[in-house]
Amino acid sequence: MKNIILFGTGKTAQVMRYHIEREGGSVAAFTIDREFYTTDKLSDIPVVLFDEVDTHYSPEKYSMFITVGYKNLNALRAERVEEAEQKGYSLINYVSPSAIVWDDLKLSVNCKIGDRTLMQPFSEIGKNVFVGSGCVIGHHSKIMDHCFIASGVTLGGGVTVEPYCFLGTGSVVRNDITLKRSTVIGAGVTLLESTEPESVYLNRSSEKMSISSTSLTL
Repeated sequence: MKNIILFGTGKTAQVMRYHIEREGGSVAAFTIDREFYTTDKLSDIPVVLFDEVDTHYSPEKYSMFITVGYKNLNALRAERVEEAEQKGYSLINYVSPSAIVWDDLKLSVNCKIGDRTLMQPFSEIGKNVFVGSGCVIGHHSKIMDHCFIASGVTLGGGVTVEPYCFLGTGSVVRNDITLKRSTVIGAGVTLLESTEPESVYLNRSSEKMSISSTSLTL
């Protein structure tokens, strides 16, 4: 991973720079939309406008990774992926060295698989998919394009996740069901049935209690 341009200047971009450089790669610059451009340098690396990036860093010499998170249900990241490809950039993938990925897993572009994640045999992953740390993606499961799978998610075998879905931290999805397009699964949710398109499933927050109202002995 040499001569990489990272789209974004937020926490995700900083984490990606760390991973790339830890593995001997080099990040040449960050790039960002004009409306969010506030500085020409971030942590000693140049920041350039996205609409001008190809005039500074030729697509023939540099690759790119789009680090935008799940904003607008991954639509913004999908748009920037398309625009980067239109500019002529090749888009890298990142698979953590500590991830366990079955031998025949095929990656498209702009995919990230985090630390200690397990991709079981016959699982599939589409274009521009982020899978966080410590996830289990069950056998014969399919994650389609432009999805975001947060850390600690477990998918049972045979699950289908349609495009533009978001799965929150620690959520669990039963085997052999389908998450329809643009489904949102909140943190800690256990899902036992297939969803409808653009549906939202949330878990209640833990109830706050005072120590004096409980029988806890500290």
